[in-house]
Amino acid sequence: MKVSISELFKIEIPIVQAGMIWASGWRLASAVSNAGGLGLIGSGSMYPEVLKEHIQKCKQATKNPFGVNLPMLYPDIDQHIQTIIEEKVPIVFTSAGNPVTHTTKLKEHGIIVVHVVSSSKFAVKAQEAGCDAVVAEGFEAGGHNGREETTTMVLIPSVCKAVDIPVIAAGGIATGKQMLAATVLGAAGVQIGSRFIASEEASSHINFKNTVIHLKEGDTQLSLKQLTPVRLIKNDFFTQINQAELQGASKEDLLQILGRGRAKKGMFEGDLTQGELEIGQASCLIDKIMPAAAIVKEIWKDYQEELTLLRRY
Repeated sequence: MKVSISELFKIEIPIVQAGMIWASGWRLASAVSNAGGLGLIGSGSMYPEVLKEHIQKCKQATKNPFGVNLPMLYPDIDQHIQTIIEEKVPIVFTSAGNPVTHTTKLKEHGIIVVHVVSSSKFAVKAQEAGCDAVVAEGFEAGGHNGREETTTMVLIPSVCKAVDIPVIAAGGIATGKQMLAATVLGAAGVQIGSRFIASEEASSHINFKNTVIHLKEGDTQLSLKQLTPVRLIKNDFFTQINQAELQGASKEDLLQILGRGRAKKGMFEGDLTQGELEIGQASCLIDKIMPAAAIVKEIWKDYQEELTLLRRY
């Protein structure tokens, strides 16, 4: 029997807040951890000294376990790992890279390692690399995404069948009902990103948050598949990228359009027209900005109520 993530992470509620760039600082991570879930600091948008500051402030703000999300395609990865080890962060979620690269070193220092995957093939590789669990992230997710476009409903049972370590479901999950569906499919818990973008503690710009709570189905689309696939809100920047892709633009052309700091411009600085606005399909289910603790409480309450109803059948 697979260990529960509540037991693995020493948390009360099997909800992980995703480590989203420009949104997941110490305030959000500590708020989720204090509410009984697992908060993650998103290191992808941080310089080494900034990550160290966020870890130290998070340790001051919560006595509960928290972790760091470590996208391996970003610079400063070695310095981030050294900071994580020195600050004795208990849990690391790696993504966007080969788990073999850093898992052994992290585990040698007693750190629990979880890797984000988009297929059962990569889940097996993560297990072989020594990861303690995997996040199986479906096509519906925001941020970095899999090129295969496998939906969460298909991906979760496939990954659960392929590995023996716990599987955390991600992609398109924003409610307790969806969390219950993921557990029925075999998931040991859920990782949720978009719902926490619309939290008071998220460091993303209020313009971005207000845009998210008004999105409808079809307002996002997976883009930049030649580079690193991301799901974006359809704005002027998306239209420019989409038209270039339809016209057969090369990677170099797309990189020139993308430029530098595009995600910061959109999600952190609030430029809604020329910024890169990453969000998942579950955004169409979000209609208000709430404290992170209230989000955790609402999802968990919804989950338990639906589970009780299901047991009556």
